[in-house]
Amino acid sequence: MDLRIEPLTRDNLDDVLRLPPQAGDDEPVAPTAWSVAEAYVQPTAWPRAIIADGTVTGFVMANWSPEESEPAFRAGIWRMNVAEDARRRGIGRFAVEQVAAEARRRGVDRITVLWDAGHPRSPEGFYLRCGFLPIGELFGQRLGELIV
Repeated sequence: MDLRIEPLTRDNLDDVLRLPPQAGDDEPVAPTAWSVAEAYVQPTAWPRAIIADGTVTGFVMANWSPEESEPAFRAGIWRMNVAEDARRRGIGRFAVEQVAAEARRRGVDRITVLWDAGHPRSPEGFYLRCGFLPIGELFGQRLGELIV
């Protein structure tokens, strides 16, 4: 499978916005449209489309804010969405690896992510398999850290 990550553009935005979850879905992550809007107003956001074999199959948004007072928000994954039919094919792991690579390019040695450990569809197992270690809780969510 040919995987790549790209900035959001006019060419891929519609496909990114169609990714789950949509408003009203019971998922442990915000709707993709919310994430895209947040990226527009948050200058430290790093939104990217995940492309597999020429098709948008996911979205990841990281944050790079070294001056942030909350250490958990200095560098890490804010959101990740992968199309239902594309899950369990390595796309999410690829996205984590790309965020980690960007962190290293920026001279950052660790990234964080928050997840809802109590949700029935929690991504906790996924993040643990990617190497994140739970280091605490923040806003009622599990905080994980990955040394990159």
